[in-house]
Amino acid sequence: MIMKISVLGTGNMGKALVKQVAAYVEGQVLWGSRNSAEAAGLAKNFQLDQIVTVSYVEALQADIIIPAFPVSALMDWAQANKEQLKHKIVVDISNPFNDDFSGFTTAWGESSSERLQSLLPESKVIGAFKNTFFKVFENPVFQDQKSDVLVTGDDEEAVLRFIERFKPLPFRFLHAGKLANNRTIERLTLLELELAVRYGTYPYISLQLFGIKEAVLAN
Repeated sequence: MIMKISVLGTGNMGKALVKQVAAYVEGQVLWGSRNSAEAAGLAKNFQLDQIVTVSYVEALQADIIIPAFPVSALMDWAQANKEQLKHKIVVDISNPFNDDFSGFTTAWGESSSERLQSLLPESKVIGAFKNTFFKVFENPVFQDQKSDVLVTGDDEEAVLRFIERFKPLPFRFLHAGKLANNRTIERLTLLELELAVRYGTYPYISLQLFGIKEAVLAN
């Protein structure tokens, strides 16, 4: 069965994700926005004829839901839509940075993905694309190397289903273990940001791990 996918939000990551999903993933793709007319205009400009632009409420009909929201808005959204998100795969791409990107809004032993899962106990939360800055989606292959996307989750079947559906994208998807590993991934992403600013590549930076020849689909 081909699963229906929705991306919520028309910010940098929302636009970057919907372009890639529309180009490479089979099946219907919904693009949710507070302003469906605005999203429809963007889809037309991007020539995404196969995309269906919908409201945030209609986007919850999908099987795999990717909310491209800042972390504070993400948690509010999760609480407001807890019932509608039951049994869905919810993909967390957020990083809990504070306003000036000097630290985190989560405690040391916590991640935004774990917090989201605690708010949605009957959903299957997946962490992905946290280490991938939006500009990388325009050119994910650099010096013949694919950018790595670290995929985490406590539901093994959901992780594998996500990787299977998204592997046509021009990234290398690596099974990165349990949701708790986002405590490290989110902090590593802030280090990526600092490095990108220091060396003048921001916002074009991602990860590429070498020594792994194939995507790892096992624990």
